[in-house]
Amino acid sequence: MSAMTDDGAPGGQQPPEEQPPRGSMRFQDPSTAERREPTLAEQRARRQALEDQARQEAAAEQARAQAEQKAATRRKVLIGSGVTVGLVAVVATWYLAGTGETVNAVCTDSNGTVQPDEYCDDNYATSHGGYYNSATGFWFIPIGGGQYSQYRYNYGGTGTVGQPVSGGTYTKPSGNTTVKTQSGKTVQRGGFGISGKSSGGDGKSGGS
Repeated sequence: MSAMTDDGAPGGQQPPEEQPPRGSMRFQDPSTAERREPTLAEQRARRQALEDQARQEAAAEQARAQAEQKAATRRKVLIGSGVTVGLVAVVATWYLAGTGETVNAVCTDSNGTVQPDEYCDDNYATSHGGYYNSATGFWFIPIGGGQYSQYRYNYGGTGTVGQPVSGGTYTKPSGNTTVKTQSGKTVQRGGFGISGKSSGGDGKSGGS
């Protein structure tokens, strides 16, 4: 008979390594476990994931930059539009205020005879007890005995004192027209600011 070892195995033979029962789990000791090198497939997958992440970050950064550029352009357009609208409004205001023709005003009496400019001047008339009738466009200046002389401007006509006015109209020009007397006084300023008393308008033209 062959000799038996202490553990019951035949002499000279090592007992078989005990196998874990089926279905059991084996745990590695972290202090002694060796790190497994990744396979080629795992390395390729990791590189692909890093590249995809880098592309996504670059695309997101580009999208942010484009959005900021569009926003800046939109702000510039809005600011430029506001400035343009403001300038147009200012230019239009000055245009309306400064445009219009200049018309010569000739003071006449009720018969269309040219009279001195001061007879149609509001300061002169009121200082002599006169008054203005807006319905007729005449200045009424007392001459004594309850009688009044009537004076009004003819616009665009010509003539000398004591002579019938030639041409023109008694219709008051628009507010955009500058009106000056023969002596150089402005009785209506084109654009803004109109002297209303020293003019009238019944639509009749002066005699020739």
